[in-house]
Amino acid sequence: MAEGKHNEEMRYLDEEERQLIESLDRGDWNSIDDLEEAKSEARRYAEATLRKDQRMNIRMTERDLRNLKIRAAEDGLQYQTLVTMILHKYVTGQLVERDEDQSSPDGNVTSSRN
Repeated sequence: MAEGKHNEEMRYLDEEERQLIESLDRGDWNSIDDLEEAKSEARRYAEATLRKDQRMNIRMTERDLRNLKIRAAEDGLQYQTLVTMILHKYVTGQLVERDEDQSSPDGNVTSSRN
């Protein structure tokens, strides 16, 4: 592709897309010998990662449950999904407690990546 046309098309891309194209241009990617096997393996990994095969029962205050349901509805989620997401973020170190002066305007603790 001509350099001028390449630069013209790049300006409409976000940073992640630009980095991907630049990595392709540098030759950072390798072809896969057996694409179907690689797709099958990736599918197995994804299914194992996404499989939710354990149950947990917890007791909580009616007020906390009501607030969870409200927050979940605001995000378009079922409250069980929100609880699962919060717990996942916590156990993977992605949910961190902020200092009082860093709380959201309503005083709630928010999540942040490390």
